[in-house]
Amino acid sequence: MDPTPINKPISRLGLYDALLPCSSEAVFSPRVFLMPAVHNWLDSMKSSSPTHRKLAKDDTSATDVAVGYCNWLLKYPSALASFDHIMNNAKGKRIALFLDYDGTLSPIVDNPDLAFMSHDMRDAVKNVAKHIPTAVISGRSRDKVHEFVGLEELYYAGSHGMDIMCPGKEGEEGNLFQPASEFLPMIDEVFTSLVEITKDIKGAKVENNKFCISVHYRNVDEKSWQTIAQYVQNILKQYPRLRLTHGRKVLEVRPVLKWDKGKAVEFLLESLGLSNCEDVLAIYIGDDRTDEDAFKFLREGGGGIGILVSSSPKESSAFYSLRDPSEVMEFLKLL
Repeated sequence: MDPTPINKPISRLGLYDALLPCSSEAVFSPRVFLMPAVHNWLDSMKSSSPTHRKLAKDDTSATDVAVGYCNWLLKYPSALASFDHIMNNAKGKRIALFLDYDGTLSPIVDNPDLAFMSHDMRDAVKNVAKHIPTAVISGRSRDKVHEFVGLEELYYAGSHGMDIMCPGKEGEEGNLFQPASEFLPMIDEVFTSLVEITKDIKGAKVENNKFCISVHYRNVDEKSWQTIAQYVQNILKQYPRLRLTHGRKVLEVRPVLKWDKGKAVEFLLESLGLSNCEDVLAIYIGDDRTDEDAFKFLREGGGGIGILVSSSPKESSAFYSLRDPSEVMEFLKLL
């Protein structure tokens, strides 16, 4: 695949109109979604981080879980079982592939620094990228996800799409697009503060993803979750241009910018010359709530389909589902 340079269709995407006012009111105004009360964040942290108990073979609830999952598949059919149907819809169309990393190309692990993808998965991604423009869009820093994947022929979007690079031609560096560059000093300040304030919370890990910060609480005793939420909120009161979101056992600090994984997909499609084309099918595969922005974009007219990676029922804007990274790999091999 001859890499396509990244153009910068910023104005049409409405990037800079979307900055919220930089005033203290931005933190507390009920019209601005930024920082709900701590007890609300604790509820959100619990709901997005369910504790799955191990089920005995004779546990009747295991049957209930299986039945619930089968019923859920009626709404979000397996992309493997539906592969022929997906390919029939793709006949005569150019496919573009977008992939999340954690929980999609690699398993979710306790230590985020050890979320390695398998050699077989890397080979599957490498082979599909020979024929289809392929991008990895992650909440991780672009450098970190590039290090994990280790393939030069891909497009990489780190920090939930706020740090994008296309593959360069041989001997050349790729083109870079960073819509949140002005936030870098602020992000670095907050990262330093969060590392200091959480250092005594056992299991807490603060990760600098360049244009966003991840506060991991996967290995923290649940009794300390409220403390973490309170610490993060206390710091963010001083930074009204940053907002707090959450994913799977992680709180994320991000710029108040109209940019997410859906915008990143839109940007990459435009850069590839594939936007607003009836002969294009974009496929996005991801497992987290941050991937819902991409699913929603594709569902609402982005010319593609979302595939949710989940082993348990959850509401989504995706069209199809895959159970885990092993099924993702199987799907990529079929492509």
